[in-house]
Amino acid sequence: MASLFSCCLGCCGDGGSGHVALKEMPTVQLDTHHMGTDVVIVKSGRRICGTGGCLANAPLHQNKSYFEFKIQSTGVWGVGVATQKMNLNQVPMGRDTHSLVLRHDGSVYHNNEEKNRLPANSLPQEGDVVGITYDHVELNLFLNGKDMQCPATGIRGTVYPVVYVDDSAILDCQFCDFYHTPPQGFEKILFEQQIF
Repeated sequence: MASLFSCCLGCCGDGGSGHVALKEMPTVQLDTHHMGTDVVIVKSGRRICGTGGCLANAPLHQNKSYFEFKIQSTGVWGVGVATQKMNLNQVPMGRDTHSLVLRHDGSVYHNNEEKNRLPANSLPQEGDVVGITYDHVELNLFLNGKDMQCPATGIRGTVYPVVYVDDSAILDCQFCDFYHTPPQGFEKILFEQQIF
């Protein structure tokens, strides 16, 4: 019996102390391996400036995802979802089947077609926070926590959060610790191993 107990302790990986090393979960942030050539990413992968687009480092695998973008400086910008096939040097996005984005002028584009538009009196300004929900079918937009009733659909496949900037725009990405409470049932982006 003592030898069985000793064997079990010896099989715990570190000589019997019983401690198992936990792997630190990665942080969702902008992915410097999937960005345009003239894009600059700073603030620990949270701020984008320059010219072009960038994908986040985590695909939207879960059923209901929420993320935010804060407009630090106005200019030409867009936020939404895109596949890895997206040309991240192309501004504005939404011209092909690989992206579905809200543009700075309030229009929502996919496949070079306007899918919806924010109300004229609700165009995002400097300091505003744009929230995005995505449930694998529909993208919805929130401005400073208020539902804009501006759904858009059409994109297919594995998508990632995407943001693009041009003309001096600077945007900050918020993938957790949100400015506004996510809508009921929606949550921060989880890496695939966190879902199961």
